[in-house]
Amino acid sequence: MSSRSTAFDELDRKIITALMANARTSFAEIGTAIGLSATAVKRRVDRLRETGVITGFSATVKPSALGWRTEAYVEVYCEGAAPPRRLAEVVRDYPEIAAAMTVTGGADALLHVRARDVEHFEEVLERIRQEPFIRKTISVMVLSHLLPESPEAGASQPAPEGVA
Repeated sequence: MSSRSTAFDELDRKIITALMANARTSFAEIGTAIGLSATAVKRRVDRLRETGVITGFSATVKPSALGWRTEAYVEVYCEGAAPPRRLAEVVRDYPEIAAAMTVTGGADALLHVRARDVEHFEEVLERIRQEPFIRKTISVMVLSHLLPESPEAGASQPAPEGVA
C-alpha cells in the first residue's frame, strides 16, 4: 500500500459503488455507465488498490446456504481492561464469529455470531464464557432481517441508479 496522497473524486466514488454492488462488473460496463473508457476505469481501480482504498474483492454468500441458520449478537463484558489485541486473538479462534468489534457503552465488545442452530449457538457461547477474562455476556437472537438486501443478511448491495 502506498502512503502517497491521491485525489479521490466523484468518478472514483462511482467506480467503487459499482464494484461494491457487483465486484464482477467489467471495466467496460462501469466505463459505459460513468462515461470513461475501460482502460481509464482499470487505471483508476489499479490506483485505488495501490493506495489501499480498495482492499480486495469477495463473494457474498447467503449464510443459510452454508448451514448457518441461527444468528445472534453477543455483548461481551471483561474483567478489568482487556486490551482489544487480546480480544482479537480470542475471537479469531471461533469460525462462528462473523464480526467482532470494541464498542462504547457498558460492554467491552460486540460479537456477531452465526451458528447451525440454537444448540450450536449455546456451545459457542459457553466456550466464549470460559475465556478467563470474560465476566459476562448478554445475547440477543436475530429473528429476521428488516433489510434482507443488506450484507449482514447475506446479500450484496444493489447499484444506485445510473451505475453499473
